[in-house]
Amino acid sequence: MNTEGLVEVVLPGKVEPEGLEIRHGAVPVAGPGQVVIRMEATGVSFAEQQMRRGRYYDQPAFPFVPGYDLVGTVLATGEGVEPGLAGTRVAALVKVGGWASHVIVDAADVVEVPQGVGAAEAETVVVNGITAWQMLHRRARVRAGQTILVHGANGGVGSVLVQLARAAGVKVIGTASARHHDALRERGVVPVDYRTEDVAARVRALAPGGVDAVFDHVGGRGLVGSWRLLAPGGTLVSYGSASTRDDEGSKQWPVLKLLGRVWLWNALPNRRRAYFFNVWSGRALTRNRFRARLRADLTQVFAALQRGDVTAQIAAQLPLTRVADAVRLAESGTVAGKVVLTP
Repeated sequence: MNTEGLVEVVLPGKVEPEGLEIRHGAVPVAGPGQVVIRMEATGVSFAEQQMRRGRYYDQPAFPFVPGYDLVGTVLATGEGVEPGLAGTRVAALVKVGGWASHVIVDAADVVEVPQGVGAAEAETVVVNGITAWQMLHRRARVRAGQTILVHGANGGVGSVLVQLARAAGVKVIGTASARHHDALRERGVVPVDYRTEDVAARVRALAPGGVDAVFDHVGGRGLVGSWRLLAPGGTLVSYGSASTRDDEGSKQWPVLKLLGRVWLWNALPNRRRAYFFNVWSGRALTRNRFRARLRADLTQVFAALQRGDVTAQIAAQLPLTRVADAVRLAESGTVAGKVVLTP
Protein backbone atom coordinates (compact mmCIF):
# COMPACT_ATOMS: atom_id res chain seq x y z
CA MET A 1 0.00 0.00 0.00
CA ASN A 2 1.49 3.33 -1.06
CA THR A 3 0.79 5.88 1.65
CA GLU A 4 3.03 8.57 0.17
CA GLY A 5 1.59 11.90 -0.86
CA LEU A 6 2.80 14.44 -3.36
CA VAL A 7 4.50 17.59 -2.07
CA GLU A 8 5.32 20.30 -4.63
CA VAL A 9 6.37 23.93 -4.75
CA VAL A 10 4.23 26.29 -6.82
CA LEU A 11 5.38 29.63 -8.23
CA PRO A 12 2.08 31.58 -8.28
CA GLY A 13 3.38 34.71 -10.04
CA LYS A 14 6.14 37.29 -9.64
CA VAL A 15 6.77 36.87 -5.92
CA GLU A 16 9.49 37.18 -3.31
CA PRO A 17 10.89 33.77 -2.24
CA GLU A 18 8.45 33.74 0.69
CA GLY A 19 5.58 33.85 -1.83
CA LEU A 20 6.37 30.33 -3.13
CA GLU A 21 3.54 27.98 -2.13
CA ILE A 22 3.73 24.39 -0.87
CA ARG A 23 0.96 22.22 -2.31
CA HIS A 24 -0.03 18.67 -1.33
CA GLY A 25 -1.75 16.13 -3.55
CA ALA A 26 -1.86 12.57 -4.80
CA VAL A 27 1.22 10.90 -6.24
CA PRO A 28 0.93 11.00 -10.05
CA VAL A 29 0.47 7.82 -12.09
CA ALA A 30 2.78 6.95 -14.98
CA GLY A 31 1.15 6.88 -18.41
CA PRO A 32 2.43 4.96 -21.44
CA GLY A 33 6.16 5.53 -21.97
CA GLN A 34 6.50 7.37 -18.66
CA VAL A 35 8.08 6.80 -15.25
CA VAL A 36 7.32 8.29 -11.84
CA ILE A 37 10.53 9.42 -10.12
CA ARG A 38 10.65 9.77 -6.35
CA MET A 39 12.79 12.89 -6.11
CA GLU A 40 15.91 12.66 -3.93
CA ALA A 41 17.56 15.93 -4.98
CA THR A 42 16.65 18.94 -7.10
CA GLY A 43 18.33 22.32 -7.15
CA VAL A 44 17.99 26.08 -7.35
CA SER A 45 19.50 27.16 -10.66
CA PHE A 46 19.78 30.58 -12.26
CA ALA A 47 16.71 29.80 -14.40
CA GLU A 48 14.40 29.75 -11.36
CA GLN A 49 15.84 33.03 -10.13
CA GLN A 50 14.82 34.53 -13.49
CA MET A 51 11.43 32.75 -13.55
CA ARG A 52 10.52 34.17 -10.14
CA ARG A 53 10.93 37.64 -11.68
CA GLY A 54 9.11 36.65 -14.89
CA ARG A 55 12.40 37.09 -16.79
CA TYR A 56 13.13 33.62 -18.19
CA TYR A 57 12.59 33.91 -21.93
CA ASP A 58 10.31 30.89 -22.46
CA GLN A 59 8.84 30.17 -19.04
CA PRO A 60 5.27 28.81 -18.87
CA ALA A 61 2.32 30.90 -17.68
CA PHE A 62 1.93 31.26 -13.89
CA PRO A 63 1.16 29.31 -11.75
CA PHE A 64 3.59 26.42 -12.32
CA VAL A 65 6.00 24.13 -10.46
CA PRO A 66 9.62 25.23 -11.11
CA GLY A 67 12.66 22.95 -10.93
CA TYR A 68 15.03 22.60 -13.87
CA ASP A 69 16.42 19.15 -13.14
CA LEU A 70 16.25 16.37 -10.58
CA VAL A 71 17.79 13.12 -9.41
CA GLY A 72 15.75 10.35 -7.83
CA THR A 73 14.69 6.71 -7.89
CA VAL A 74 12.18 5.30 -10.36
CA LEU A 75 9.12 4.44 -8.27
CA ALA A 76 6.82 3.16 -11.02
CA THR A 77 6.91 2.52 -14.76
CA GLY A 78 4.12 3.01 -17.30
CA GLU A 79 3.02 0.77 -20.13
CA GLY A 80 5.76 0.03 -22.67
CA VAL A 81 8.58 0.90 -20.26
CA GLU A 82 11.21 -1.66 -19.24
CA PRO A 83 9.88 -2.73 -15.76
CA GLY A 84 13.49 -3.32 -14.60
CA LEU A 85 13.92 0.47 -14.54
CA ALA A 86 11.98 0.57 -11.23
CA GLY A 87 14.35 1.05 -8.29
CA THR A 88 17.07 2.63 -10.46
CA ARG A 89 18.58 6.01 -9.56
CA VAL A 90 18.22 8.38 -12.52
CA ALA A 91 18.68 12.03 -13.46
CA ALA A 92 16.41 14.10 -15.70
CA LEU A 93 16.52 17.54 -17.25
CA VAL A 94 12.92 18.87 -17.22
CA LYS A 95 13.14 22.73 -17.31
CA VAL A 96 10.09 22.96 -15.01
CA GLY A 97 8.44 20.56 -12.57
CA GLY A 98 11.45 19.34 -10.58
CA TRP A 99 10.55 20.97 -7.24
CA ALA A 100 8.25 18.12 -6.23
CA SER A 101 8.50 14.91 -4.23
CA HIS A 102 7.29 12.88 -7.23
CA VAL A 103 7.78 13.81 -10.87
CA ILE A 104 6.49 12.21 -14.09
CA VAL A 105 9.10 12.04 -16.87
CA ASP A 106 9.22 10.28 -20.25
CA ALA A 107 11.32 7.15 -19.77
CA ALA A 108 13.40 8.15 -22.82
CA ASP A 109 14.49 11.31 -21.00
CA VAL A 110 16.06 9.71 -17.92
CA VAL A 111 19.78 9.03 -17.60
CA GLU A 112 21.05 6.42 -15.17
CA VAL A 113 23.27 7.64 -12.32
CA PRO A 114 26.27 5.33 -11.80
CA GLN A 115 26.66 3.27 -8.63
CA GLY A 116 28.41 5.08 -5.80
CA VAL A 117 27.37 8.58 -6.89
CA GLY A 118 25.04 10.18 -4.33
CA ALA A 119 21.81 11.94 -5.34
CA ALA A 120 22.89 15.43 -4.16
CA GLU A 121 26.32 14.99 -5.77
CA ALA A 122 24.75 13.96 -9.08
CA GLU A 123 22.27 16.85 -8.90
CA THR A 124 25.08 19.43 -8.84
CA VAL A 125 26.18 18.33 -12.33
CA VAL A 126 22.93 17.71 -14.23
CA VAL A 127 22.05 21.03 -15.89
CA ASN A 128 25.45 22.55 -14.97
CA GLY A 129 27.38 19.53 -16.20
CA ILE A 130 25.48 19.11 -19.48
CA THR A 131 25.87 22.84 -20.19
CA ALA A 132 29.59 22.83 -19.37
CA TRP A 133 30.34 19.64 -21.33
CA GLN A 134 28.43 20.67 -24.47
CA MET A 135 29.88 24.20 -24.54
CA LEU A 136 33.42 22.91 -24.06
CA HIS A 137 33.39 19.85 -26.32
CA ARG A 138 30.55 20.37 -28.82
CA ARG A 139 30.61 24.15 -29.29
CA ALA A 140 34.15 25.41 -28.64
CA ARG A 141 35.76 22.01 -29.31
CA VAL A 142 38.71 22.84 -27.09
CA ARG A 143 41.89 20.81 -27.35
CA ALA A 144 44.74 20.08 -24.94
CA GLY A 145 47.24 22.93 -24.78
CA GLN A 146 44.72 25.65 -25.65
CA THR A 147 43.89 28.56 -23.32
CA ILE A 148 40.36 29.59 -22.37
CA LEU A 149 38.75 32.34 -20.31
CA VAL A 150 35.82 31.41 -18.07
CA HIS A 151 33.77 34.22 -16.54
CA GLY A 152 32.28 33.34 -13.15
CA ALA A 153 34.71 30.44 -12.73
CA ASN A 154 33.32 29.71 -9.25
CA GLY A 155 29.66 29.63 -10.39
CA GLY A 156 27.42 26.62 -10.95
CA VAL A 157 28.36 26.07 -14.59
CA GLY A 158 31.75 27.81 -14.34
CA SER A 159 33.10 25.54 -11.60
CA VAL A 160 32.23 22.36 -13.57
CA LEU A 161 33.53 23.91 -16.81
CA VAL A 162 36.97 24.74 -15.39
CA GLN A 163 37.35 21.23 -13.96
CA LEU A 164 36.35 19.52 -17.22
CA ALA A 165 38.72 21.84 -19.11
CA ARG A 166 41.64 21.09 -16.78
CA ALA A 167 40.94 17.35 -17.13
CA ALA A 168 41.20 17.82 -20.92
CA GLY A 169 44.63 19.47 -20.59
CA VAL A 170 43.41 23.02 -21.25
CA LYS A 171 44.89 26.13 -19.60
CA VAL A 172 42.19 28.11 -17.79
CA ILE A 173 41.97 31.79 -16.80
CA GLY A 174 38.95 32.36 -14.58
CA THR A 175 37.23 35.51 -13.32
CA ALA A 176 35.84 35.50 -9.79
CA SER A 177 35.81 37.71 -6.72
CA ALA A 178 38.94 37.50 -4.54
CA ARG A 179 37.46 35.16 -1.90
CA HIS A 180 37.26 32.34 -4.48
CA HIS A 181 40.83 32.69 -5.79
CA ASP A 182 42.51 30.13 -3.51
CA ALA A 183 39.95 27.46 -4.47
CA LEU A 184 40.50 28.27 -8.16
CA ARG A 185 44.29 28.05 -7.82
CA GLU A 186 43.91 24.61 -6.23
CA ARG A 187 42.10 23.56 -9.41
CA GLY A 188 44.93 24.84 -11.58
CA VAL A 189 43.05 27.96 -12.70
CA VAL A 190 44.72 31.38 -13.01
CA PRO A 191 42.27 33.68 -11.19
CA VAL A 192 41.43 37.27 -12.15
CA ASP A 193 39.41 39.58 -9.90
CA TYR A 194 36.75 41.19 -12.09
CA ARG A 195 35.96 43.71 -9.35
CA THR A 196 39.39 45.22 -8.84
CA GLU A 197 41.43 44.30 -11.92
CA ASP A 198 41.22 45.36 -15.56
CA VAL A 199 40.19 41.93 -16.83
CA ALA A 200 41.04 42.61 -20.52
CA ALA A 201 44.54 43.92 -19.70
CA ARG A 202 45.22 40.99 -17.35
CA VAL A 203 44.04 38.40 -19.90
CA ARG A 204 46.14 40.02 -22.65
CA ALA A 205 49.19 39.84 -20.38
CA LEU A 206 48.52 36.12 -19.74
CA ALA A 207 47.60 35.29 -23.36
CA PRO A 208 49.20 37.89 -25.67
CA GLY A 209 47.84 36.23 -28.82
CA GLY A 210 44.32 36.04 -27.44
CA VAL A 211 42.44 33.11 -25.93
CA ASP A 212 41.04 30.16 -27.87
CA ALA A 213 37.61 30.39 -26.23
CA VAL A 214 35.65 32.62 -23.88
CA PHE A 215 32.64 31.36 -21.90
CA ASP A 216 30.41 34.25 -20.87
CA HIS A 217 27.29 33.95 -18.68
CA VAL A 218 26.90 37.68 -18.07
CA GLY A 219 25.81 38.89 -21.52
CA GLY A 220 25.04 42.57 -21.93
CA ARG A 221 27.79 45.00 -22.86
CA GLY A 222 30.57 42.77 -21.54
CA LEU A 223 30.16 40.44 -24.53
CA VAL A 224 31.98 42.92 -26.77
CA GLY A 225 34.97 42.79 -24.42
CA SER A 226 34.86 38.99 -24.47
CA TRP A 227 34.82 38.95 -28.30
CA ARG A 228 37.86 41.23 -28.48
CA LEU A 229 39.94 38.84 -26.34
CA LEU A 230 39.63 35.97 -28.84
CA ALA A 231 42.59 34.71 -30.83
CA PRO A 232 42.06 34.17 -34.58
CA GLY A 233 40.07 30.95 -34.90
CA GLY A 234 38.70 31.46 -31.38
CA THR A 235 35.15 30.87 -30.16
CA LEU A 236 32.92 32.96 -27.90
CA VAL A 237 30.17 31.00 -26.17
CA SER A 238 27.52 33.12 -24.48
CA TYR A 239 25.18 31.14 -22.27
CA GLY A 240 23.13 33.62 -20.32
CA SER A 241 22.28 37.18 -19.52
CA ALA A 242 22.99 37.40 -15.79
CA SER A 243 23.49 41.15 -16.17
CA THR A 244 19.76 41.56 -16.95
CA ARG A 245 18.35 39.48 -14.06
CA ASP A 246 16.86 42.44 -12.22
CA ASP A 247 15.94 44.52 -15.28
CA GLU A 248 12.40 45.56 -16.04
CA GLY A 249 10.88 45.45 -19.51
CA SER A 250 10.99 42.79 -22.21
CA LYS A 251 12.57 39.47 -21.25
CA GLN A 252 13.04 38.56 -24.96
CA TRP A 253 14.87 41.78 -25.89
CA PRO A 254 18.25 41.02 -24.19
CA VAL A 255 18.26 37.63 -25.91
CA LEU A 256 17.32 39.05 -29.32
CA LYS A 257 19.92 41.80 -29.02
CA LEU A 258 22.51 39.16 -28.17
CA LEU A 259 21.49 36.95 -31.11
CA GLY A 260 21.69 39.94 -33.49
CA ARG A 261 25.18 40.77 -32.32
CA VAL A 262 26.29 37.14 -32.61
CA TRP A 263 24.87 36.95 -36.16
CA LEU A 264 26.73 40.10 -37.16
CA TRP A 265 30.03 38.87 -35.72
CA ASN A 266 29.71 35.55 -37.50
CA ALA A 267 29.10 37.37 -40.78
CA LEU A 268 32.42 39.22 -40.51
CA PRO A 269 35.47 37.65 -42.20
CA ASN A 270 37.63 37.37 -39.07
CA ARG A 271 37.83 33.60 -38.53
CA ARG A 272 36.28 33.91 -35.08
CA ARG A 273 32.97 32.41 -34.07
CA ALA A 274 30.27 33.38 -31.58
CA TYR A 275 27.51 31.11 -30.30
CA PHE A 276 24.57 31.65 -28.02
CA PHE A 277 24.32 28.34 -26.17
CA ASN A 278 20.96 26.95 -25.08
CA VAL A 279 20.87 23.41 -23.73
CA TRP A 280 17.43 22.85 -25.37
CA SER A 281 18.37 23.86 -28.91
CA GLY A 282 17.69 21.12 -31.43
CA ARG A 283 15.13 19.40 -29.24
CA ALA A 284 12.09 20.40 -31.31
CA LEU A 285 13.64 19.24 -34.60
CA THR A 286 15.32 15.97 -33.72
CA ARG A 287 14.08 14.73 -30.38
CA ASN A 288 15.78 11.34 -30.56
CA ARG A 289 19.12 12.83 -31.54
CA PHE A 290 18.75 15.40 -28.75
CA ARG A 291 18.06 12.64 -26.21
CA ALA A 292 20.96 10.49 -27.40
CA ARG A 293 23.37 13.43 -27.15
CA LEU A 294 22.08 14.40 -23.71
CA ARG A 295 22.48 10.83 -22.46
CA ALA A 296 25.99 10.48 -23.91
CA ASP A 297 27.16 13.82 -22.50
CA LEU A 298 25.65 13.44 -19.03
CA THR A 299 27.10 9.92 -18.84
CA GLN A 300 30.55 11.44 -19.57
CA VAL A 301 30.02 14.05 -16.82
CA PHE A 302 28.98 11.38 -14.30
CA ALA A 303 32.10 9.37 -15.24
CA ALA A 304 34.25 12.48 -14.63
CA LEU A 305 32.56 12.82 -11.21
CA GLN A 306 33.30 9.15 -10.43
CA ARG A 307 36.97 9.56 -11.48
CA GLY A 308 37.35 12.67 -9.35
CA ASP A 309 38.02 14.95 -12.35
CA VAL A 310 35.01 16.93 -11.16
CA THR A 311 34.18 17.48 -7.50
CA ALA A 312 30.54 18.04 -6.61
CA GLN A 313 30.10 21.38 -4.89
CA ILE A 314 27.07 21.31 -2.63
CA ALA A 315 26.58 24.75 -1.10
CA ALA A 316 23.72 23.63 1.15
CA GLN A 317 20.98 21.01 1.38
CA LEU A 318 17.51 22.10 2.49
CA PRO A 319 14.15 20.31 2.49
CA LEU A 320 11.58 21.29 -0.16
CA THR A 321 9.43 22.95 2.50
CA ARG A 322 12.27 25.45 3.15
CA VAL A 323 12.41 26.50 -0.49
CA ALA A 324 12.20 30.23 0.38
CA ASP A 325 15.43 29.98 2.41
CA ALA A 326 17.06 27.95 -0.38
CA VAL A 327 16.21 30.55 -3.04
CA ARG A 328 17.39 33.42 -0.82
CA LEU A 329 20.68 31.59 -0.22
CA ALA A 330 21.20 30.81 -3.92
CA GLU A 331 20.52 34.44 -4.86
CA SER A 332 22.73 35.90 -2.12
CA GLY A 333 25.94 35.47 -4.10
CA THR A 334 27.68 34.29 -0.93
CA VAL A 335 27.83 30.55 -1.64
CA ALA A 336 30.00 28.40 -3.88
CA GLY A 337 28.33 25.47 -5.58
CA LYS A 338 24.74 24.35 -5.81
CA VAL A 339 21.92 24.83 -3.33
CA VAL A 340 20.19 21.44 -3.29
CA LEU A 341 16.58 20.73 -2.27
CA THR A 342 15.67 17.34 -0.82
CA PRO A 343 12.17 15.86 -0.18
